[in-house]
Amino acid sequence: MAVARTRCVALVGVTGRMVEVEADVGPGVAGTHFIGLLDTATSEARGRVRSALINSRFAWPDTRITVSLFPASLPKRGSIFDLAIAVAVLGAAGAVPAHRIADPLFLGELGLDGRVRPIRGVLPAVLAAAEAGIGTVVVPACNAAEAALVPGLTVLPVARLGELVRWLRTGDLNRLPIAAGPPVPPTGAADAGSTTSGPESTPDLRDVAGQPLARRALEVCAAGGHNLWMVGPPGTGKTMLAERLPTLLPPLGREEALQASAIQSVAGTLPAGRPLLTRPPFVAPHHSATVASIVGGGSGGTVRPGAVSLAHRGVLFLDEAPEFAASVLESLRQPLESGTVTIARASGTITFPARFMLVLAANPCPCGRPGTSREPCRCTPGARRRYLARLSGPLLDRIDVKVRVGRATRAELLADRHFTESTEVVAQRVLLARERAARRLAGTPWRANAEVPSAALHDEFRLPSEALAPLHRGLDLGTLGARGLDRVLRLSWTLADLADREIPGEQETSGALAMWLGVD
Repeated sequence: MAVARTRCVALVGVTGRMVEVEADVGPGVAGTHFIGLLDTATSEARGRVRSALINSRFAWPDTRITVSLFPASLPKRGSIFDLAIAVAVLGAAGAVPAHRIADPLFLGELGLDGRVRPIRGVLPAVLAAAEAGIGTVVVPACNAAEAALVPGLTVLPVARLGELVRWLRTGDLNRLPIAAGPPVPPTGAADAGSTTSGPESTPDLRDVAGQPLARRALEVCAAGGHNLWMVGPPGTGKTMLAERLPTLLPPLGREEALQASAIQSVAGTLPAGRPLLTRPPFVAPHHSATVASIVGGGSGGTVRPGAVSLAHRGVLFLDEAPEFAASVLESLRQPLESGTVTIARASGTITFPARFMLVLAANPCPCGRPGTSREPCRCTPGARRRYLARLSGPLLDRIDVKVRVGRATRAELLADRHFTESTEVVAQRVLLARERAARRLAGTPWRANAEVPSAALHDEFRLPSEALAPLHRGLDLGTLGARGLDRVLRLSWTLADLADREIPGEQETSGALAMWLGVD
């Protein structure tokens, strides 16, 4: 009897959990038996591994083979375990030294001909390996650049099972090219996490003329991480404004970039060439999207992140927001408040990060006509109210800035051309405001004004009575509620940061209240 052990990783959401893979080759009726709460894809590994070994010219033990994946209570999903199972069986059969497979981590799916195929979720799996103190990880060659993003590890890329076995037998690293980390793009460079692919195609805020109020709202939202609602007829620039919001945001920090990239890796949307996201992502689902595609979900034990998680630390844009199903819109309320989304299944619950900026855009009526003398809108006032009422009060209470985007005349367009500013200029002001907020929030878990909780707003960040006077009037008149008060206070701090003031005054609170009330 011979037992060999190696290690792999099981993914639970975007978190990796270490799994010990044991193989026992001993006497008994010939057959292969798997143990350890496996799904269908993992159970089918017995066929893939056997064919891969035979077609790579390695003998398959003609005896009883038992493969155990520990801990047994942890669900194992997908084909990520193929390579670990294969080397464990080879180690138990004596084809490779058992002590050489005990320390490295093995990740990868096997083809029937012995090829090592790429898999999803390599980045979070390798992050879990680094936290567990593992020094060497073996990954598919196509995933090597992604794995090399994690510092302090030796990444061994393999394209075929035969190459790996030769290295395990000899220990000669020259037989396998050691992957080096890909060059990190310069700060501010566009990448797969943004809406553009190069400087030539970067959207510029200067292109949006005739909408000075909307451009100012965009700057305020970028400076504080606030949510935005735009209402206006077609062709007024709502989509153009939303697409330019990510370009105003500061580049992602190292930890944020790794977290956002890990989510994309699990979803299978991380590009192979430049896997590290340095720019905030921009996600714009179609209005026919389902709840599962927005918040995440899946069947058969496989749960994938949705649009709210793919937009983590970036922007989620819902164009024609009233056209989305009511259930989809209401599903946004929990992640907007908590910054996470929790998906419950019979096998357990999975939590994905979902700290994003929400941008909603809507026409003022269902017909979508511009409402001119040549193309008049025939919607009744009641129809318009019902159309916009598809966005519920609780959802709109979570929107900090509301702005009406009107159709500009020729004179307004020509005049506004002299006042438009480039993305670079506005982004610099946003960066300075973010730095002021970061100094104020140093030592706290919050990184933007929009994340500050209610208790802190009314305690260490409490404003003087004279600055609160406009808000008290709103509370007395009933135009402002408790949740709205907190939203206005956060917005006031952002306006103060943009104005380089230590603390908001009555001017900032009045301006914040006007931006929160916004659309009639």
